[in-house]
Amino acid sequence: MKMKNTILKEFEERFHTAPQLYASSGRINLIGEHTDYNGGFVFPGAIDKVIMAAIAPNETDRVRVFSIDINEEAEFGLNEGDIPAQSWARYIFGVCREILKRGGTVKGFDAVFAGNVPLGAGLSSSAALESCFAFALNDLFNNNTIDKFELARIGQSTEHNYCGVNCGIMDQFASVMGRKGKLIRLDCRSMEYEYFPFAPDDYELVLLDSKVKHELADSPYNKRRASCERVAARLGLETLRDATMEMLDSIRSDISAEDYFRAKFVIEEKERVLAVSDALNAGDYETVGKMMYETHKGLSKDYEVSCEELDFLNDTAKECGVTGSRIMGGGFGGCTINLVRKDLRDSFISTAKSRFQERFGHEPEVYPVVISDGARKVEL
Repeated sequence: MKMKNTILKEFEERFHTAPQLYASSGRINLIGEHTDYNGGFVFPGAIDKVIMAAIAPNETDRVRVFSIDINEEAEFGLNEGDIPAQSWARYIFGVCREILKRGGTVKGFDAVFAGNVPLGAGLSSSAALESCFAFALNDLFNNNTIDKFELARIGQSTEHNYCGVNCGIMDQFASVMGRKGKLIRLDCRSMEYEYFPFAPDDYELVLLDSKVKHELADSPYNKRRASCERVAARLGLETLRDATMEMLDSIRSDISAEDYFRAKFVIEEKERVLAVSDALNAGDYETVGKMMYETHKGLSKDYEVSCEELDFLNDTAKECGVTGSRIMGGGFGGCTINLVRKDLRDSFISTAKSRFQERFGHEPEVYPVVISDGARKVEL
């Protein structure tokens, strides 16, 4: 409510007109890492951390935007050559351009936005920004004729064409398509998706941000992707999606140990995602937690994308009796996602903070998250 009032007040003072209000969420991924480029499944959900924007048409061909969090304004036109200098404004400009490229309508507008999606924590604040503006411009100028999946693709294309990030579609998909109390299993090969219940009475999701900002550097990421592609090619497959451990073991002597263990993780992760699907339908959160620990072990030992800080947080969770814990995201830093019984939550957070402080000289940041709705119009 405070953020909403701040945004509306700032908009009124700057533009002296009545706006519409929109929001879109950051996201978590419960399980399914490094599976997207292997044709597998991911399991994201939108969270209760959002980017919120007040927007109104201004009867010109110019866009005027103010970011409360950065305390900076940008103004730009809607032609390809009008790309703004500010990196944050390029996300909004890109959304405008991608809608126009698809034959949609965008006219000049004024906007003020702010957010509480933590930056740099792997919760996809950029996707939330793209999805918020894509949803809003679809509502304001296109009578909601662009379907939601295409709104997600608009955000993804914005990253590719205007922000220099060759990302998959999971982040924007979750931000647009999220539903309260539901996780989404997305098939990264067919783009089919299915909602699964996630509204446990006795558990909470808690993210612990290690504050380690190892970038998902091109070299380590590309090396892992290349390993997977080599194994798939050796098996005569397009991706590892259709590979089994029996198939992998049959060629073990023909490939490097590194390639073997990279592929082993991907194949086993596919099976874990399917096991979590069944467990969520049955309300079996203990099995969900077990799969999360196995994913962390695979990411750490077989895929080698963890770091000392993340392994320490995972070990601490296990020692505290936390139901499930793992790296969330590509690795090399960032957060662990923890499925915690509510009666253990406070003691776990306290222990993790103190132990981490003692070991690494700073406390991890704590983000409790609730699975929530994605892109939407907000009542004024």
